[in-house]
Amino acid sequence: MTTYTPAETAARSGFSIDTLRYYEREGILPAVSRTAGGHRAYTDAELGLLEFLKCLRETGMPVERLRRYGQLCQREDTIPERIALLEEHAMTVEKQLAEVLAQQRRLAEKLDWYRSLG
Repeated sequence: MTTYTPAETAARSGFSIDTLRYYEREGILPAVSRTAGGHRAYTDAELGLLEFLKCLRETGMPVERLRRYGQLCQREDTIPERIALLEEHAMTVEKQLAEVLAQQRRLAEKLDWYRSLG
């Protein structure tokens, strides 16, 4: 199994080392295994989870919801709860996207109006 140092994981995931530690401490990321020397050793599975957490974070999921998702991912019997949490977030993202697209249309209208004057 391939493992990665915290620095390699930070570079691959786009999260800072401090954020990785924070996510682990807050239960967003499960406890990371350690080498014989006590250093964190991240796996491909943890990198995959971090990639998805980044998606959730970049789409505006609050930290408390990330924490809940991370906790749910640590148990096999929580698939329905994970689905519900992600469906709720997907609806929030869709609403935000619709609002941004409406603003984009309004901006385009204003630009068209200005261009018609010149």
